Amino acid sequence: MWLKKIALINFKNYEEGGLDLSPAVNAFTGDNGAGKTNLLDAVHYLSLCKSYFNPIDSQQIRNGADFFMLQGTFDKDGSEEVVACSLKRNQKKQFRRNKKEYQRLADHIGLFPLVMISPYDVSIIIEGSEERRRFIDNVISQTDIHYLDELITYNKNLTNRNALLKSIAETGRYDPELLAIFDEQLVTSGKRIFEKRRNFMETFLPVFHKHYRHLTEGAEEVDLIYDSPLLNEDFSVLLKKAAERDRILERTSTGIHKDDLLFAVNGMPMKKFGSQGQQKSFLIALKLAQYSFLQERKGYKPLLLLDDIFDKLDDKRTRKLMEMVSHDDFGQIFITDTSRERISSIFAAIGVELTIFEVEKGTVK
Repeated sequence: MWLKKIALINFKNYEEGGLDLSPAVNAFTGDNGAGKTNLLDAVHYLSLCKSYFNPIDSQQIRNGADFFMLQGTFDKDGSEEVVACSLKRNQKKQFRRNKKEYQRLADHIGLFPLVMISPYDVSIIIEGSEERRRFIDNVISQTDIHYLDELITYNKNLTNRNALLKSIAETGRYDPELLAIFDEQLVTSGKRIFEKRRNFMETFLPVFHKHYRHLTEGAEEVDLIYDSPLLNEDFSVLLKKAAERDRILERTSTGIHKDDLLFAVNGMPMKKFGSQGQQKSFLIALKLAQYSFLQERKGYKPLLLLDDIFDKLDDKRTRKLMEMVSHDDFGQIFITDTSRERISSIFAAIGVELTIFEVEKGTVK
């Protein structure tokens, strides 16, 4: 599976543009702010129905324009699939595959799997647990068509339970039967998500370790641990034990919405003790493991997007990474870099051909 063509109208800083792409390595070079990353984000949009960097769809529309449009032509098992997205200001986003509009965007997720590696990913390490849950959910949802529905159901049940807890605090009226119903609904969806996450991590962890050792040649020991309240006790028991605390807090204090991933380097927290190079290597290994997991589950190679990844990686790790992703295990690759000379020399050194596009102020050559 690979992206043959992409066309953009009024997307971010692009007024209009179209590219014929290589099935191997596509490099976008140019100054900062030229629009290199915006091209990667357009590819991400076509695969996952949203921007990688900004959740507000209307902010993808170019300044002064009233709409944006994206269209991509994918080659999938030798047949063409055309994916199109459009958004007018103050209107609903439209997504089409082969001219047929989706009723649910969730039905598109996973058809054209994609992995993005970006400097923005450092938020997975330094920000709160929500970022790490989002990473898990992104991987699983591209391989399990029911997972997003489970998440939507859980969040709806969580909202209902929290609203009831708030109402109890405001009115003083405690309805144990209604709370028991909400607990049961939350437990049912929560347990399903927990099992899917736990099973995913059991498969994912050895793949992550393999990629990290390969990338760093065993320079340091790292660990990745799935942490969930449900690992230690049944969800329904947890809710009963937390009932009084939840009434005081006016929110649900335990459940899979508290799940986290714990990152460590040489036995110490990665956030506090990992160097910038170690953190970057950790994140790259995390994303390469995501790639391997998706490929194994989907049966074909996802797209791999590498945004400004050479910063904070030494020459040895940079070359090792490029050798890894240029191997037959990987398919179509998109890379951005400010230096045409650097990216040309890296791939010349490992004997891999690449197609270079020069980007300047929203235009591509």
